[in-house]
Amino acid sequence: MRKAFFPFSMMKEVPMHCFYEKGLAFTCVPGCNYCCSCEPGYVFLSQEDLQRLCAYTSMDEDRFIYTYCRLVDMGSFSMVSLLEKENYDCIFLTKQGCSVYHARPRQCRTYPFWRSVMENEESWEAEKASCPGIGQGKVYSKEEIDEILRLQTGQEPIIRV
Repeated sequence: MRKAFFPFSMMKEVPMHCFYEKGLAFTCVPGCNYCCSCEPGYVFLSQEDLQRLCAYTSMDEDRFIYTYCRLVDMGSFSMVSLLEKENYDCIFLTKQGCSVYHARPRQCRTYPFWRSVMENEESWEAEKASCPGIGQGKVYSKEEIDEILRLQTGQEPIIRV
């Protein structure tokens, strides 16, 4: 569920003694696309994400933001997020899947290993209830998960004042 989670480094740190010491299984289930659809949400872009997407789509930053993004009011500032279709699907979700898969934002690349999901076992289990790939497929070691969490650090979303 995209709407409830902010995977960037502004989230709380994961506890030192964690529930995933023995690793966690996850595989993206072909054709599922649940995390890309169904409910309103935000896919906040970092500058690195924006540059990668612009290169992939052969667009300059201003045109890309105008075409594919919205500003989300956070009170004293706004953050750049991908647009959604009328049915709340991601703007890049097609019948074949993600049309920018190879350039997708870090938020998408690191799902479900977001700080908000990894905060505790209850959060992980709650996410598992809506994602059929959690608990299936490859077992990610604690070290791999920690590295994915580290990837999110320093990838602050683009902020407009």
